[in-house]
Amino acid sequence: MFRIGSGAGFSGDRIDAPQSVVAEIAAAGQGGAIVFETMGERTLALGQIARRDDPDKGYEPLIEPLVTPILRTCIEAGITIVSNFGCANPPAAARLLARIARAEGLGDIRIGIVEGDDLLGRVGIDQMQRWDGDGRLPSADGEFISINAYLGARSIADAITAGAQVVITGRVADPALVLGPLVAYFGWDWDDLDRIAAGTLVGHLLECGSQVSGGFFADPGIKDVSRPAEIGFPIAEVEADGSFVITKARDTGGRVDLKTVKEQILYEIHDPGAYLTPDVVLDLLEVDLEQIGENRVRITGARGHAPPEQLKATLCYAGDWFGEAAISYAGHNSAARANLAVEIIAERLKLRGIDVRFRADIVGIASTFDSESGVLRRSADPAGSDFRVRFAFSSHCEQAVRDAVQEVGALYCCGPAGGGGIRSQVRPRIHTQSFLVPRKLVPERFVMAEVA
Repeated sequence: MFRIGSGAGFSGDRIDAPQSVVAEIAAAGQGGAIVFETMGERTLALGQIARRDDPDKGYEPLIEPLVTPILRTCIEAGITIVSNFGCANPPAAARLLARIARAEGLGDIRIGIVEGDDLLGRVGIDQMQRWDGDGRLPSADGEFISINAYLGARSIADAITAGAQVVITGRVADPALVLGPLVAYFGWDWDDLDRIAAGTLVGHLLECGSQVSGGFFADPGIKDVSRPAEIGFPIAEVEADGSFVITKARDTGGRVDLKTVKEQILYEIHDPGAYLTPDVVLDLLEVDLEQIGENRVRITGARGHAPPEQLKATLCYAGDWFGEAAISYAGHNSAARANLAVEIIAERLKLRGIDVRFRADIVGIASTFDSESGVLRRSADPAGSDFRVRFAFSSHCEQAVRDAVQEVGALYCCGPAGGGGIRSQVRPRIHTQSFLVPRKLVPERFVMAEVA
């Protein structure tokens, strides 16, 4: 059996969650692994901005508080750490990990770096195919900042087989973080597609951290979760045949049952019979779940088909300017005053000839499902008496956005009665689009970090 746990499901996850996971795996005395999934399209774009501003940045900003409390235990207990901490700058992340290890008195640990996802300057847009899901978006028309392919698990497995105690990646498919350690431990053949599919399903269930152990699942009175402030992150107990149990650390909050596991299995699945990953096409149609104990669900039946010939890639390019401003209205007739504030800003933009894309939402009436036209906002019959009006502006002209934001500030005295608490910001945006790139154009490999 091989135990592998989740330490994070996104950038900004709870920094103390990995400690109970590592303690549980270490207590079994059989080694294992812990993975940190901290990257999405948005965080990759932010990482590219950070690296552009400082060549030594661009990695996950929470590496130190996440890893420092667990690093000694992991090294001493033979628990491999695998993460896309590297984001836009894996070598810089590896250097930071090396410094943490030395500060903890662990000397020079072996850190593998997975390379090859960064395709900027290697692959042109004419060599890629637009992903269907982005087909309605306008073509990329700004300066290209980065092109990153979603790598698979092969180089992660190779790095661990070569002795890496920590593996740092950039953009990889989320399940690959888990599949790599499983292939390295069990020695699965990459052509054994059912086992590769099973390992990919383990990764899919662990990739979002506590979503599978009750976190995002919680809905009071409908789907109750115990002690959510102390929720336990998931651990998979995997057998050589690819069957596995999803559980969590003892004496933690949360829940692992058929409902939580089913929700996570279906998360982001476009076709249950053909979930595309770099390593395998995962077929979930015959997957079987069995509750075998408290907080223990056994999963079998994953099937695999040959992996796709193309890999997904994210293109980041310079976009427009974005401005955001908000103001609050409370008390008697506050909904009417909030709506009047929206009308005033719309009219002021016309009067001054400020050419921006404009949206307004009233938080407390309609702010999640409304359209830009504000149909729900205007038709709602609000029962509350405390509202926050949020304005958003965008344009390729920075000054136009700043002018629009300034108009919201002027509502302090020029707007409806009782407005207050204005906060605003203006920033450049990076846009992202997804493409498919031929696998042969992606030079994936691993190297051992130079930590001397």
